[in-house]
This record gives sequence, C-alpha cells and structure tokens, in this order.
Amino acid sequence: MTGQSIVLAADVPFPPSVEDFYLPSILPWAEHDNYWFTKITALVWLSAALIIIFFLVSYRKPQLVPTKKQWFAESIYGFVRNNIAIEMIGPRGVNFAPYLTTLFCFILLNNFWGIVPFVQISPNSHIAFPAFLAVISYVMFIAVGVRQHGVVKYLKTALIPPAPWFILPLLIPIEFFSNFLVRPFSLAVRLFANMFAGHMLLLVFTLGGFAMLNANAWFAPFSVVSWVMTIALTFLEFLVICLQAYVFTVLTASYVQGALADEH
Repeated sequence: MTGQSIVLAADVPFPPSVEDFYLPSILPWAEHDNYWFTKITALVWLSAALIIIFFLVSYRKPQLVPTKKQWFAESIYGFVRNNIAIEMIGPRGVNFAPYLTTLFCFILLNNFWGIVPFVQISPNSHIAFPAFLAVISYVMFIAVGVRQHGVVKYLKTALIPPAPWFILPLLIPIEFFSNFLVRPFSLAVRLFANMFAGHMLLLVFTLGGFAMLNANAWFAPFSVVSWVMTIALTFLEFLVICLQAYVFTVLTASYVQGALADEH
C-alpha cells in the first residue's frame, strides 16, 4: 500500500458500529478502556438525581391551588395512576402507582438523552439497563403472585391452564416458557432494540452527511438531505421514546394484574 493510499484510507470515516456504544471512562484517574464509569453511567445517575430532586421540590410545600411544578408532578403521577395502574390492575393498582410512576419517569428520561444535543445516546441502548429494569419488574410480579396466592397456588394458576388433562404435558412447558422466560426477555429486548436502532439511524444519517460532503463537493445537496432526514428522524425518535416508556410500564402493570388474578 502506497503512502498516498494510506492517507486516503485514513481520511475515510469509519462507519458506525456496535463498538461506538462502548464509551471510554470519564474518570481522569481511570484507564481509557475502563468501562466502570462512562458517560452512560453518569447519565443513569443524573436521571435518578433529576427525578428525585424534581418530585422533592414539587411536593416540598404542597398547596391546594398547585404551583406549576406541583401541577406537572401531579399530572405525571395522575396519568400513570389512572391510565396505567388502575386501568390495568383495577382499584388495587393504586398501591403500585408509585413504582409504576418511577419506572415510567426513569425510562422516559433515560430514553430522552438519545436526542439531547451533545449527549445523543440513551443508556437504554445498552442491554444491561433494560435487562436490569426487566428483572426488577419480573421479581416484583412473581413476589406479588406468591404473596397473593401462596407458592403452590400461584404456580398452579400460572402454569396450568383450564384445558383437558391429556394436553397439559404440552401446555405446562409452554406456559412456563411464556410466563417466566419470555416476559422479562421481551421487556428488556423491546426497549433495548428500539433505543439501539434509533441511535444507529441518527448516527448513520448525521455522519453520512459529513462523509458525502468530505468525499466530494458535488455531494453537498445529498449531505443536506441526509441532515434533514436526521432532523425528521429526531422527531420520530421522540415519539418512540415516549411510546417505549409507556409500553414497558403498561406491560409491567399487566403482569402484576395477571399475578393478582384468581384464574388463569
């Protein structure tokens, strides 16, 4: 390879890949390839802190005629309580409204980092964070079912559907796979895949515009089109961000409702 070809190869930007999601440590005393505290970790802690501070400040001095902050906080809680917890679980859903509200706000804010300028990556684009949230919901709805029915009755309700006895050997493994394996897996993968794909699309169109502009001045109109697509996809990603937070919370509530139900 000649020196000129090496220079040309160096000028060509590398396409985005999975490696772009493994960010270096932001701690000045840590090694560059240390993944214990990266921008992703900082965003998760920042999200948790912002949610805690927001609700503490909003409810610090509650008033009969709410302030704007109190009204906004009550609107978020009321939306989750009335439209998710009570709608999916029933009157007993009020008991689960605090957890579901926290879950909804945490996922929504972490998703939102994916379209914030100069941040532009969601912690939920790493499978570890959606998986951990799914495990929490998984443990919770199983614990609720065991507390409601007892271990034996809960397993009987969850695994044995009302069907003829001779097909139960076929249905019981299917029910076990569906209720205890697919549920947490689908919760985690659905959120992760949407955030991962959204980030990759924005990255491809953003870098693609710069790549075409650097390759040839005649490609400038195509670069503009690529950047316009980035803006359009950002608005689409905002809808996906809200929808995925809602879907994750609704599915968690539906699993709790199934654990509390007396029948299969």
